[in-house]
Amino acid sequence: MKRQQQSGLRFQPARGVQQTDLPVGKKQPLSIERLAHDGRGIAFHAGRTWFVSGAMPGELVVARVLSVRNKIVEAQIVEVPQACSNRQQPFCAVAGRCGGCTLQHMPINEQREFKQAYIAEQMQRAGVEVGEWFATLQGSEQGYRRRTRIAVKPNKQGLLQVGFRALASQQIVETTQCPILVEPLQKLYAELVPFIKTLKQTRAIGHLELFYGNQPALLVRLTQALNNEDQQRLRDFCQQQHTQLWWQTQAEPYPDNEGDTLYYELQPYDLQIDYQPGDFVQVNAEVNLAMVQQALAWLDLHSDDQVLDLFCGLGNFSLPMARTVASVVAVEGVESMVKRAQHTAKRQGLQHVEFHHFDLSQPLSQAAWMQQKFTVVVLDPPREGAAQAVEQLTKVAAKKILYVSCNPATLARDAAVLQAQGYQLQRLAALDMFSQTGHVEAMALFVRQSLSRY
Repeated sequence: MKRQQQSGLRFQPARGVQQTDLPVGKKQPLSIERLAHDGRGIAFHAGRTWFVSGAMPGELVVARVLSVRNKIVEAQIVEVPQACSNRQQPFCAVAGRCGGCTLQHMPINEQREFKQAYIAEQMQRAGVEVGEWFATLQGSEQGYRRRTRIAVKPNKQGLLQVGFRALASQQIVETTQCPILVEPLQKLYAELVPFIKTLKQTRAIGHLELFYGNQPALLVRLTQALNNEDQQRLRDFCQQQHTQLWWQTQAEPYPDNEGDTLYYELQPYDLQIDYQPGDFVQVNAEVNLAMVQQALAWLDLHSDDQVLDLFCGLGNFSLPMARTVASVVAVEGVESMVKRAQHTAKRQGLQHVEFHHFDLSQPLSQAAWMQQKFTVVVLDPPREGAAQAVEQLTKVAAKKILYVSCNPATLARDAAVLQAQGYQLQRLAALDMFSQTGHVEAMALFVRQSLSRY
């Protein structure tokens, strides 16, 4: 679930050789048969498989070609001559052009059913038996996103464009609204777009990022030095908007005001978790909190439990667990995030957690902390999954393993390994962390079979 900036939500062109007999921009009538795992409609025509963004099963659509590789066509709808009865009107004015929220045409309950069905399909393919399905964790359908990246680029006429990347393209869709952002960032974004266009040296700006934690924050990514006048105007703008200003060149981001810090809260655990632009933080605060609460409830932690938290990030799970258990060993591959997690633990007075920097793609036997005993293991890996780690968890022999995943395919692969090691997939739930998108997340609880009633 980590360290994948939102490129993971964009549709990438299929690999292969570009075909010239089906030009980009060509329109084609299609009959949509079913959905792909990312929510695009699938059609078959003239010996090719078409993946059509914005389409639903049973519809007749007219689609425009975005790219062609061998027998795979990427396309998006431009007309729907025959729509299915449950199609709904998107709430965003740039839906269908912006590459972000691509499932707005689908009712939210169907989005969530589709995501759970995809997880179930992956488990079935891997031969993994599921003990009990829990209800999908969900939050607000709109206004949930607490960070975003904004594209800034002059067009061919030299006029500055500010907005979001288009679907399957590097083009920019200009808009002054984004209803998927949390309300404070919606307001900030609406003010920021026209303001940025008034700067004199806009070519020095690579992109912008917005964050919301204890305060809104604006990161300005520079590709060259910015003149003093524009720097001061950005400072004045952020002061007026009660927003932190951060800069980034080639090194790590840094605040314009040295004392500025960012953190997000997990209020039920009385925690303020430090972070800075560039760190992995779940974009959906509401679902993130529900996820942490469900994880701790499923694990049913006790004061004598010893926890190993792999891919721990900033301590999203480690720090709340440290309030309850005997000890937590938390391991992360990004050293700067380990340092911030250590600072959070010290500032919050947590004595039962220690953070370690380690490359988790390497054999765990190389780490000294693997010599300790653990009753519980938590895994929250990136899209690639945790293949190296799960292969070696037999040495740990933990009673329970909680696995949080942003890729059902690698979760199913790793679940099959754990099942072969004697763990039962006791509980499974989808997490709707990214409503209105095809991004699918899941939480799984594995219990050693001999202790399945523990």
